[in-house]
Amino acid sequence: MSTSSLPPAIEDAASGLIYRALPRASRQPAKVLLLLLHGVGGNELNLAGLQPLLDERVQLVLLRAPLTFGPQQYGWFQVSFGPNGPRIDAQQAERSRQQLLQLCASLQQQYGIDAAHTVLAGFSQGGIMSAGVALTAPQQVAGFGLLSGRILPEIAPIIGEPADLAQLSAFIGHGELDDKLPIAWAERATAWLSDLGVPHQLQRYPGGHQLSTEMAHDFAAWLVAGSWLAD
Repeated sequence: MSTSSLPPAIEDAASGLIYRALPRASRQPAKVLLLLLHGVGGNELNLAGLQPLLDERVQLVLLRAPLTFGPQQYGWFQVSFGPNGPRIDAQQAERSRQQLLQLCASLQQQYGIDAAHTVLAGFSQGGIMSAGVALTAPQQVAGFGLLSGRILPEIAPIIGEPADLAQLSAFIGHGELDDKLPIAWAERATAWLSDLGVPHQLQRYPGGHQLSTEMAHDFAAWLVAGSWLAD
C-alpha cells in the first residue's frame, strides 16, 4: 500500500490506542471485524500486506502498540531474552490487554459487528496479545490467530470460563526454525488450548521467526472457513 493511499491514523478515545481502518472494495456492510497486531519494534502497517488475501466481507483494522521503542517502532510490552527464555514486563502486558479490550468494544460499536464476528490476530508479540485477549475475555471475540507467537503463562489466573472458551477458534502458525520463539512454544500453546477445550489448528512451516507467504495464506483460508462468515 502506497503512502498516499494510507488511511489516517485514529486515536481511540476510550483506550488511547491508535489504529488504521483499511478501506474495503465492497460497498456492502462488513460481516467480520479483523484486528491485526504487529510485533515488538514494528508498527501498524507491518501487516497491511494481508489485506489482498482477505475475504471482501472482512473489515481490517491495523492496531499500533502503545509503547514507543524508537521512530515508528512500538511494542505491547518490554521483553528480554535470556538462557531461561523470554522475560516480560507483566504490568505493561496487562495494561495493553486492558487497552485492547476497550478498543475492541469501541470498534465493535462503531462498525455494528458483535463478538461472534470479531477476530484478533497478530505476529509475534501481537499474536501473544491476541491470544491473551481472547483467552481471558472469550465472550468478546470469536477467534484469534497466533502467528509465530506464544501464550503467556502469566494469564493463567484470569483465563475465561470453559463454556465461553469452547466457543473460540484459534489458528497457530509457527516456523520450525524459529530462533526467537522456538517451535516448542507453539507445541505448548496447542497442548494448553487442548486442555482448555479451545478448538484450534497448528500449522508448521520450514522458516524462522517470520510471517511467511504460506503462513499468511493459511491464516486467510482459516479465516474464510470460520463460523464468523458462515452465518
